[in-house]
Amino acid sequence: MYTLLIKHFFRSKTVWLAFGILMVLGMLSISTGKQFLSQQQTSINKTIEQQQKHLERQRSFHKEDIGLLSYYLKFSFLNPVQPLAGISIGQSDLNSHIQNVSIVALEGQKHNTDLVNPMRLQVGNLDVSFLIIFLFPLVIIALNFNLLSEEKEKGTWKMITIQAKSSFSYLLAKLSVRFVFVCLVLGLLLLVAKVVLGIPFTSDFSAIIIMSYLYTLFWFALCFFVILLRKSSNTNAIVLLASWLLLVVFLPVLVSNYITNKYPIDEAFTMVIKQRDAYHQKWDTDKKETMERFYEHYPHLRKYGFKTEGFSWLWYFAMQQLGDDDSKEERAAMYNKVKQREELSRKIAQFFPPLQLQLSMNDIAKTSLTNHIDFLHATNTFHEKIRLDLYPKIFEEHHPDTVNFEKHKPEFFKPESNFSLFKNMLSILIISFILIGFGIFRNLKYFS
Repeated sequence: MYTLLIKHFFRSKTVWLAFGILMVLGMLSISTGKQFLSQQQTSINKTIEQQQKHLERQRSFHKEDIGLLSYYLKFSFLNPVQPLAGISIGQSDLNSHIQNVSIVALEGQKHNTDLVNPMRLQVGNLDVSFLIIFLFPLVIIALNFNLLSEEKEKGTWKMITIQAKSSFSYLLAKLSVRFVFVCLVLGLLLLVAKVVLGIPFTSDFSAIIIMSYLYTLFWFALCFFVILLRKSSNTNAIVLLASWLLLVVFLPVLVSNYITNKYPIDEAFTMVIKQRDAYHQKWDTDKKETMERFYEHYPHLRKYGFKTEGFSWLWYFAMQQLGDDDSKEERAAMYNKVKQREELSRKIAQFFPPLQLQLSMNDIAKTSLTNHIDFLHATNTFHEKIRLDLYPKIFEEHHPDTVNFEKHKPEFFKPESNFSLFKNMLSILIISFILIGFGIFRNLKYFS
């Protein structure tokens, strides 16, 4: 029976058309991922190369004044792009992977990013995750919507129920042929992506494979449920396409708008304004008051005293530090709301597999907003380490030639993953089995 079903399946032009579309778009999506990884790696390599040239250039301009030299020097902190980012680009095209910071006020520097064509951002990237989330369900719908109704409309279903040992087994056999076909195509694309993008076979890559196949299972379960409603082919197609529009297009937009309105981040603008105002106001503030607050932040630097006459780098960098300190509450509030947004989106996504798969892939590939926020937090630590090393040398007015600036080489952020494969698998499995269970239960009387 399986041999005849397979031959009949591959005689369909729809099958070959679906295969051709998936392979062509799959190659384009992998190419997009490869291009993105190459661009990011090129930027990182150039940043590492340019930091040494930047240091040499600034030292040639400011040979005597260590304060002026430290003011202009920039130090690089890098968020390395994982090969898996080629599968799920996520928000990596919005958020910079490179932080070039000087030791002045940090908050005004952290949110600088590359100039990107806004039209390109609006269209988005055709990466592998987009192909799996948006296009694979359409192919599954096209292959399955008339699985039972076609037999009934052609008048062959009654013959099958008479001749076949079990009409239900026959239906499952037809469905399994399509399931294996889609799984093989998905496996082929993931294999090509692994080779082209240079992805090592790690637990993270395994998690993406498992989540992708579970997502495929969900759509087959949904098709199975709709098929067993025993409606016409046209009705099945309309119901399944409406489900695709609802789950893949409308609901993610609605969820995004709901979360945005529930947790508006007004503090982002307030933080930048307050940080700038706090710094500029210090020009007209009593210098001793500024220094006192600076020493409250760094008690071990109090030994450098209060220089209130004329300009001093001690007072200038104290002003810069207080600009960050005065915007601390707004910064904490902003990051807290971003965290609340992420937590709420994950809770809601448990009930919507397309949204859950997208968030899961971004988490695994380290391209989520959470990863970027962690990178910004780590930038604070990186910046503070450089400040604490250079402040004493600046305040003691060391000669630039006596300071080892070369030791501050570009550093890489080491992201941590809190992704739980079991937790994310469980919700998709439960939803899939509920659909399958309901479909079988309401049709027990039809199958022998």
